[in-house]
Amino acid sequence: MHFFRERIQPHIELISALFSGVLIVIAWLVNRDGESTLSISLYLLAFVIGGYAKAKEGIETTFKEKKLNVELLMILAAIGSSIIGYWTEGAILIFIFALSGALETYSMNKSRQEIASLIELQPDQAWKLDASGTAQLLPVDELKIGDMILIKPGERIPADAVIIEGSSSIDESALSGEPIPVQKQIEDDVFSGTVNGNGVLKARVRKENADSLFQKIIVLVKAAQEEKSESQQFIERFEGGYVKGVLIAVALMLFLPHYIFEWSWETTFYRAMVLLVVASPCAVVASVMPATLASISNGARNGILFKGGNHLEALSHLQAIAFDKTGTLTQGKPEVTDFIVRDRVSREHVLSILASIEEKSNHPLAVAITNYARSSGGNEAIEMDVKDLAGFGLEGTSGDAVYRVGKPDFVGRQEALDFHEGISIELAAEGKTVTYIRDQTGILALIALKDQIRQEAMTTISQLKSLGVITIMLTGDNEKTAAKIAKEAGIDQYVAECLPETKVDHLKKLKTEYTAVGMVGDGINDAPALATATTGFAMGDGTDVALETADVVLMKNELTKVAYAIQLSKKMQRIVKQNIAFSLTVIALLIFSNFLQIVNLPLGVIGHEGSTILVILNGLRMLKTLKAG
Repeated sequence: MHFFRERIQPHIELISALFSGVLIVIAWLVNRDGESTLSISLYLLAFVIGGYAKAKEGIETTFKEKKLNVELLMILAAIGSSIIGYWTEGAILIFIFALSGALETYSMNKSRQEIASLIELQPDQAWKLDASGTAQLLPVDELKIGDMILIKPGERIPADAVIIEGSSSIDESALSGEPIPVQKQIEDDVFSGTVNGNGVLKARVRKENADSLFQKIIVLVKAAQEEKSESQQFIERFEGGYVKGVLIAVALMLFLPHYIFEWSWETTFYRAMVLLVVASPCAVVASVMPATLASISNGARNGILFKGGNHLEALSHLQAIAFDKTGTLTQGKPEVTDFIVRDRVSREHVLSILASIEEKSNHPLAVAITNYARSSGGNEAIEMDVKDLAGFGLEGTSGDAVYRVGKPDFVGRQEALDFHEGISIELAAEGKTVTYIRDQTGILALIALKDQIRQEAMTTISQLKSLGVITIMLTGDNEKTAAKIAKEAGIDQYVAECLPETKVDHLKKLKTEYTAVGMVGDGINDAPALATATTGFAMGDGTDVALETADVVLMKNELTKVAYAIQLSKKMQRIVKQNIAFSLTVIALLIFSNFLQIVNLPLGVIGHEGSTILVILNGLRMLKTLKAG
């Protein structure tokens, strides 16, 4: 029973279709010696086996939703063909219709397999460390925030956690789509469902299982598969009215041609049955859903989560995209780029003073200066009493010496501006933040820091330009710094001195200039702007609020996936348009040919059902990973 459920049930539609095809071949061979009870029985059996699933679906949908559908048209066409003695054609119609239905189910199952494969990657158990350091195996759902866990080599990581002991390479391809393992060490985050390399790790749980990034991915993809795009919703609305129109046309076709064109009753009924077959909108109905589901699967496999087909579809219309600067375009971690000391002052001694003062603060600039000072020779241990003067800087006292580290106004504006012939102006023009250290004798040194632009940010901007998308940077930096960073990254436009609360206003203004505007961000203060944008992109390791607000989630901080998502949307739209144009053209040609009595029932069946299979196969092309660029 388990084997049937696991291996056979997912393919039952295809097996039924193929079995009905075998019965049709046997019936046709028997029928060559003349129609017999055996051949008719075999055809009827083929009807039941091949058409049962679709007939059941059509009847249930009609009663449940109170509207007609293409399944009913196919059932009526097959029955009508049999009534006038075209058993083979009716059976072939059922066979090909069942086959196309099985193919459409395959495309849906292929999308669901992405979920199944993700769920399989989630470990069920974890090694929890108790107070004595002893590891015990327990269910992942029992892990709490703050629990210590042991992660052995080759194991899947059971929870979102931070490493407290050990280092290892982690395979994060399940989340990011990137095949190259990432080296992790103490204080680095690791994520549930990823694979530990050859190192032994001890980690502290950051999130419970239900709140892990991995679980959120599963929930998001499930929701995306259920949400229909605008095109799909239009097709479904179109289907009901169209089916009614076909049935009315067929009803008129059953008697009007006999009186108007003087066709025989047999010819009139035969042509009405052909019309019933060729006018059915099966191919039109199948033009959107397989392509959309395949695209969502493609995105999930490549580290992009779309929260629905409508969000995926909207990306093809994107004209402009705004980026939050810090942590999105830049590393989010400033680095010291310049350190200039006063003449005849010991560089190492000043570095030691800096480190002794700055290590008392957890401000990002202080952390960057401390790391630089300690790694550049400032290793002298100096006892320092430090005061943090919010908004200005730090003041350190060591014996009789008093040191100040901070802005020009804090250390003496004129002295700061005159230091080294006003070099601070040049550094600021390069997009750097300049701070100073001084004692009673004057300025000792200048420290310039810069939040470095991520290399992939420049690649992403270049890719977006090639796609014809305007890029905008939103930053709180001053005009000069913003201009420098925008130029370095290749950004088309920028908004300087942009406060978090004014991002929404800028997004609204951009939406009046462009039809569709995207927004990429990762922080809590980005959430309102992400919601305001036509399409909001959130970084996968950003805040929970940003993830919940955004329409598209980049599972890792991979900006290049923004361009990939747009490419995916544009290609999907091209395929959907191809499918709809092709299917409507085939229907029009077959209807016209039927009135001219050129196409017969077998050709009508092949033309109609063949076009349905072709549009489904065309949609499944979206499963293939796109080339970069």
